[in-house]
Amino acid sequence: MKKIFFAVILIAIAFNQTSFAQLVSTHREDSTKSKPSALLTSYYSIKDALVASNAGTASANATEFAKAINSLDTAILKAENRNALLNDAVAISQSKDLNVQRVKFASLSANMFALAKTVKLSANPIYQQYCPMKKASWLSDVKAIKNPYYGSAMLTCGSVKETL
Repeated sequence: MKKIFFAVILIAIAFNQTSFAQLVSTHREDSTKSKPSALLTSYYSIKDALVASNAGTASANATEFAKAINSLDTAILKAENRNALLNDAVAISQSKDLNVQRVKFASLSANMFALAKTVKLSANPIYQQYCPMKKASWLSDVKAIKNPYYGSAMLTCGSVKETL
């Protein structure tokens, strides 16, 4: 009877160790993947650099955005969306010309808005804002308008069009 009892205990211990190892392995995989919120935070950094008319910072932040896309779980982001976002981010990161960056940012913003409508990127509201002069939108975490397309020349030009 004691042998059976010890055999059951050994099997239970082995099962628990296997389950624990699987749990740790799954956690490690999850910790190397970016969360969708990291992508949004990185996007906001690009926007803020363009608001400040800082092409160098916008370029560096676009590089970080591209890294966040590449580390995002492929189940969250379809390949075509991933490629569109990456193309926009790479174009911004490779340019030091604010005008070029702002043109690509309009495309990046449209692609981010499409993603934000299908994937919960934040627990906080996301404001889609629109510049009538540029005829382009962008996303913001605040209602106050800070236009990334014209910087200080037209800092408050625009309006909130939608809240997600």
